[in-house]
Amino acid sequence: MKGTPLFHISKRAALPWYQSWGIRLAAIILALAVCALVTTLLTGVSPIGVYVTIIQGSFGTVRKFWVLLQELAILLCVSLAVTPAFKMRFWNIGGEGQVLIGGLATAACMFYLGNRLPGWLLIPVMILASLAAAGIWALIPAIFKAKWNTNETLFTLMMNYVAIQLVSYFCNVWDRKGSGIVGIINPNTQAGWFPVLAGREYLLNVIVVAVLTVALYAYLRYTKHGYELSVVGESERTARYVGIKVERVILRTMLLSGALCGVCGLLLVGGTDHTISTTTAGGRGFTAVMVSWLAKFNPIFMVLTSFLLAFLSRGSSQIAQNFGLNHSFGDILTGIILFFIIGSEFFINYRISFRTGGEKEGGSNA
Repeated sequence: MKGTPLFHISKRAALPWYQSWGIRLAAIILALAVCALVTTLLTGVSPIGVYVTIIQGSFGTVRKFWVLLQELAILLCVSLAVTPAFKMRFWNIGGEGQVLIGGLATAACMFYLGNRLPGWLLIPVMILASLAAAGIWALIPAIFKAKWNTNETLFTLMMNYVAIQLVSYFCNVWDRKGSGIVGIINPNTQAGWFPVLAGREYLLNVIVVAVLTVALYAYLRYTKHGYELSVVGESERTARYVGIKVERVILRTMLLSGALCGVCGLLLVGGTDHTISTTTAGGRGFTAVMVSWLAKFNPIFMVLTSFLLAFLSRGSSQIAQNFGLNHSFGDILTGIILFFIIGSEFFINYRISFRTGGEKEGGSNA
């Protein structure tokens, strides 16, 4: 019949995990093909050379491999932090600011207490300060949501900018040269610097995040608190009906989410950078939203999605470096890859049915 659509879109039943990941893998292969084509057109390099460069960006040397692990660990840490809130359907977009506040608290301890406390006491103080500061920062929008049902997405997003300005203010306070850049904190005494394990400066970060991954998986899957936040995420009315105190769950979950972001800030300032700036979080608070969402809020699957994004980001940067292109070109390639990965979720959740030639006039094959 004239006017009958060529195809229609319908909601899929839940796919088995291997099929959904197969669709994602196909999207990644297509994305790499497009990236290779774009790079070849601009540089004249063969697609195989592009793929080799992507791999070299992460596995070309031992140093590059450990940098990859560091990027994976930090991105995974922020992703773990926002996941409890997301699973509760509290859209915490403030991971970036919470990481910065945790890092700011760490830097403040190093700056003011570095030469006054012994190392065995300073590091525990740094840990408590970063967890408490980031947890309280995340608790503020949770209180407004629980009491007055404010929009948590806008609230947490705006608090990112407040956190950035706070970090900028203290950078100017602590900077003695007037440039607004703090520089390495305690370079001579290394007070507040985390120890280097087995000669690898990033190993401690990897171990901490690995432990957090297992712990959060167990928390969400096997504890009463994990069950309660899942029920609240499904339906607040149902949660109240079965006796769950929704406001308390919101506050508790956001306190946990913020504290985990504080761990990330702690690892960046105390374990990796040994300084603080407005770019310390590096946009990971926003990328973590996608990592958590793609993994369906499963901490174990987040290891895969975090590795994928870290690997592709390192590869894109290596392409730009090897072929004499500016850093923005690497960002373009990363954007192409992310576009394909996000687009693959449509085909995981929806089915496209085309009209066949055997349909009768005015009829339908549905």
